[in-house]
Amino acid sequence: MSDKLNVPPKKAEPSKRKMVILFAGILAVSGCVFGLGYYFYALSHTSTDDAFIEGHAIAISPKVSGHILKVYIDDNQQVKAGDLLVEIDSRDYETRCKMAEANLEAAQAKASQAEEDVGRYKKLTLNDEISKQDMEHVLVKARIANAEYEQAKAALMQAKLELSYTKIYAPATGRVTEKSVEEGAFVQIGQMLLEIVTPERWVIANLKETDLKNILPGQPVTITIDAYPGKVFKGHVDSIQRGTGARFSLLPPENATGNYIKIVQRVPVKIVFDEEPDSQHPLALGMSVIPTIKTK
Repeated sequence: MSDKLNVPPKKAEPSKRKMVILFAGILAVSGCVFGLGYYFYALSHTSTDDAFIEGHAIAISPKVSGHILKVYIDDNQQVKAGDLLVEIDSRDYETRCKMAEANLEAAQAKASQAEEDVGRYKKLTLNDEISKQDMEHVLVKARIANAEYEQAKAALMQAKLELSYTKIYAPATGRVTEKSVEEGAFVQIGQMLLEIVTPERWVIANLKETDLKNILPGQPVTITIDAYPGKVFKGHVDSIQRGTGARFSLLPPENATGNYIKIVQRVPVKIVFDEEPDSQHPLALGMSVIPTIKTK
């Protein structure tokens, strides 16, 4: 009985209910602060995940047909402007050049002979030894001979031009992509052999038309790329396309058919980088991007 009387009284523990209320209050205040911060941030920034890396891709195709004699490049190879890319068998075009040269020599001889005839007939005309009709006939022959000479000269120029087309050079510095040409293959005029992607890069952000009211050229942009998490690129708005993406698609919608449903349209906005990306962060065309435009 005496042991029970000597037990010290227990200290009062804090109410669990008060702790829950306090914790909930802290969360509520934090949420309000975060929400207000995000609200004011959203008022001065516009972002979209419908954005991609773009650049120049130059399609390379032959101007003459023939068998591929030699391919000097490989997939993803870096080339400089003026580098020899592909060579087409030129023997047929060399033969055409020789034939055109021979035709030109013959036409030149014919034109020279016609000029001599004109000079001789003029002297005969002065002495009334031939009629005016004969003189006119000689003049017509001379004009025809000169025209044939000019035609032969143009044919030789065309043959030389086609011969030069058998060697295909890089029109710009860049990297080889979409290579589909192989040695021995027969290629036609206009057939795509490869593409050269030049170093220039920019971003095309497809913004909602309702977000364009505050977008102006020159506004700063922060750019994050899915391939390089944690890396932030700087840029600015360059221009806004004067038309929606749907309007310039291959099959634009026909809204007058009666089955119209209003959909918020997307307008492409071009964003350029303030600095060229370094070699450690190469940018491929079509990479996914999230640009954030500071509008205020």
